[in-house]
Amino acid sequence: MVSEGFLLSMTIIPSLFEAFLKCPIKCWLRATSEIASGNTYAEWVRTQNESFRATETERLLAEAPEGEPARSPSRENLKAGKWRLAVDIVVQATLPTPSGGASYPSPTNPGSSTNPTDSSNSGPRATRLSEVFALETRLHAVERVPSEGRGKPAEFIPIRFVFTNKLGKDDKLLLAFDGYVLSESLGRAIAAGKIIHGDDHATLKVKTAALAGEVRKRLEKIAALLSSHAPPDLVLNRHCAECQFQAWCRQKALEKDDLSLLARMSEKERKKLHSKGIFTVTQLSYTFRPRRRPKRLRDKRERYHHSLKALAIREKKIHIVGSPELKIEGTPVYLDVEGLPDRDFYYLIGVRIGDGESAVQHSLWADSTQDEKRIWNEFLDILASVKEPVLVHYGSYETTFLARMTARHGNPPEGSGAMKAIAGAVNLVSVIFAQIYLPTLSNGLKDLAAWFGFKWSGPIQAGTHAIALRQQWEQQAEALLKRNLTSYNSEDCQALALVAKAVAQACGRDAAANTADHPLCDVINADSLPKQNTMWRKFTSPIPAFEEINKAARWDYQRDRIYIRTNNRLKRAAKAQSRTSRGAMRINEEIICERPRVCPHCKRKGMKLLYGAARILCDLRFSKYGLRRWIVKYHFRSYYCAGCRVCFGKPKEFWQGTKYGRNVAALLIFKTVDLCMKQRTIAQELNRLYQLRLPERQVHRFKARAADFYEDSRRKILTEMVKGAVIHADETRIALHTKSAYVWVFATFREVAYFYAESREGDLPLKLLDGFEGVLVSDFYAAYDSLPCSQQKCLLHLMRDLNDAVLNDPYDEEIKEIVTSFAILLNGIVETTDRWGLKCHFLRKHLLDVDRFYRQLSRASYHSEAALKCKERFEKNREKLFTFLNHSGVPWNNNNAEHAIKAFARLRRAIDGLSTPEGIEDYLVLLSVCQTCKYMGVDFLDFLRSGEKDIHAFAESRRGRRRRSPRSEPNIGGHIGGQY
Repeated sequence: MVSEGFLLSMTIIPSLFEAFLKCPIKCWLRATSEIASGNTYAEWVRTQNESFRATETERLLAEAPEGEPARSPSRENLKAGKWRLAVDIVVQATLPTPSGGASYPSPTNPGSSTNPTDSSNSGPRATRLSEVFALETRLHAVERVPSEGRGKPAEFIPIRFVFTNKLGKDDKLLLAFDGYVLSESLGRAIAAGKIIHGDDHATLKVKTAALAGEVRKRLEKIAALLSSHAPPDLVLNRHCAECQFQAWCRQKALEKDDLSLLARMSEKERKKLHSKGIFTVTQLSYTFRPRRRPKRLRDKRERYHHSLKALAIREKKIHIVGSPELKIEGTPVYLDVEGLPDRDFYYLIGVRIGDGESAVQHSLWADSTQDEKRIWNEFLDILASVKEPVLVHYGSYETTFLARMTARHGNPPEGSGAMKAIAGAVNLVSVIFAQIYLPTLSNGLKDLAAWFGFKWSGPIQAGTHAIALRQQWEQQAEALLKRNLTSYNSEDCQALALVAKAVAQACGRDAAANTADHPLCDVINADSLPKQNTMWRKFTSPIPAFEEINKAARWDYQRDRIYIRTNNRLKRAAKAQSRTSRGAMRINEEIICERPRVCPHCKRKGMKLLYGAARILCDLRFSKYGLRRWIVKYHFRSYYCAGCRVCFGKPKEFWQGTKYGRNVAALLIFKTVDLCMKQRTIAQELNRLYQLRLPERQVHRFKARAADFYEDSRRKILTEMVKGAVIHADETRIALHTKSAYVWVFATFREVAYFYAESREGDLPLKLLDGFEGVLVSDFYAAYDSLPCSQQKCLLHLMRDLNDAVLNDPYDEEIKEIVTSFAILLNGIVETTDRWGLKCHFLRKHLLDVDRFYRQLSRASYHSEAALKCKERFEKNREKLFTFLNHSGVPWNNNNAEHAIKAFARLRRAIDGLSTPEGIEDYLVLLSVCQTCKYMGVDFLDFLRSGEKDIHAFAESRRGRRRRSPRSEPNIGGHIGGQY
């Protein structure tokens, strides 16, 4: 939030004005002194402008007559001085109010037009900009033209220095801003200004008076922007690549999942979606509906669907519209060009011929513009030497390059292979656009190649950075800079080849034929997506009366409001049902609570009586073979203890804050967690069978309160596991409303504990298993390797992977030899465990077999890629594959954790993504208790009804009770409901 003092001292300077021209959020960040994350290109542009300004200033001063130049003259000397040229002048002015003295509306209330001095206005007051904002600029130079006669004042021409050879509208507006501030300061019109720019010191005369109105409008918008206490809407645009706040803005946009992340979406389209309540990419992804195209449009290209792009991003799959084609009939020649746009100079042509390891890379470098023709001719010679070349490039930059170079330096001979390649060059963007939607935020080459797994190894990560390095090379001629640029260009060609191959595969592959687990094969035809359900679609209308009419036509409404007034039989039935549902419940038992003698908390006498009350408890009574509703009326008194300042006296049988008892809560939790029933179904069942009048939302409250109560139980379960000799670990994914998360499971033969995590990183197991000194049994996920304990990798996972390797290469005898040897070794170990169990006394004899297996593996010489990978995997995990041979009770597989994962998978299907991280955490606490009860042979429902927290103690008491009285009934007299 911007403070009032900050606003009162706000001055609009050229850097703020320039930032606003590029992006309003950039202007805001500069005004609020936000720390920039840095941008190599932006820093280079700033340095070049400062250097160019200093050089040109000295050049103008040197060319001016002696005695006339002035450096930084005062404001008084601007009018009265006799100078012809002045440099480095600071000019200040005030942003005037609009005509009539009206004030601008506050950005927080655009419709406000009240007088700021009117104290009766209770709403947000308008801001008088002339009282708040000042204008200041540092003119690069000013040329003074003397007066031509009496009554004609001297003219002032502001001069601005820009280092680029090409100028844009923003450069002219910046000069017009200088002229506007100078005009307001001197009180006279500034008709024109000059921009000196480029390598040749070219001078462009600009009519600043014609741009003054536009400058004024921009200043008013800046003032309104900075007057607001909230930043403008964050919108990513093309300027982001050149902005020092790029990382900050992108991070914020990713957190918000903002629509501006989609690179091709215009402001008009974004506003249209906002008016429909769509603000995020994820929301947009659900709006795509495949539609049948009219016959007259089937031969025309499909329009671009932002919603389909968002759907591809959400599902992380390639989506195809229509039948795109990419056929490269000949030798592919991949082209990528580097140049300096502001000089129209191409200094590096990258050419990659062919695919795979046999591809040949050429980098044609031009030291200066005179060498441009040479590298073009070398490029044509390379094309001529290729048999049936097919030129492939990405984007319009190479298209412009081919057109300009043929115009500047000539075409290849007519009918030659080079001429055919240039004429039939394939722009990969034209194949992808509106036909192939890849799960990337933009269709830039770097985004696509990165998604397919390509990584740039050099320091250059963007084309703007390459421009800066080339300019630096021209000044320093360092070999390292040239090497970095050619390497960057070569990797661009490699990335282009990878994307072209992937696009060709996607064009020729049907979604139904996808079998490989690879992004190149994960393709969906958008026309095959399910159509929108038009039978039960929601009725919407811009006419409010239609909405009301549609509500009145609903079946429930007509039955309860219309038909009941028409048919007397329906009216009598409704009254009878109402009396039944609202009638008083029959009391099964009345209990009068005794007066406590002392405070149950501090054991102090002399409690103060507050009030007496009677409450109805709705509970369930369990019998040996049935269940019935049980209504109890309690008469009790509430007391207050002055010693510990606690009120007490309410019966513990009541669930806190409800009229329900502990058995109702236990049954709800049992059905939710163990039977994996939906909460709505549970509420409907209990209300129908037992008439408990239980609200659906109450089931969620029961679950959350029970999770708080049993959190200590889960903590104790984990503590017992860490003290043990072996722990099984695994993890699985869970989908929530707007994101995916992970559930980690840790299990032994007696306990199970589940934990929620936002990511799959290894920080959670490292924290939870701190102090564990036993053996960790897990799969081959690398996060487990960071735990400082002995580890046993699941050999069942390894066996399945080896089996897949044999099936994928059925004729590879080397991989079959390795897998067969391992199968014989493991089969002997399994036979021993089947006979003697997991006792290291009997298993240690197989250590010799293991050593023999590894000796044979190290002596053998393999050549196939699959065999070499298999050998490397065995050698890498040698210390973790057969740990169980030296420890009793350690299994060779991770089935214990996988069985616990199955229990969560059943619950996950019932949740169906309709939960939050807090809700999932509640489920995991209760599921930990449920599965631990099962592992220890304890009935989960009995444990819930007992009111105990310690499962181990409860199991021991149950076993002791069975020894004393085999026919004893479960204990149902605990106080679980009152203690939650």
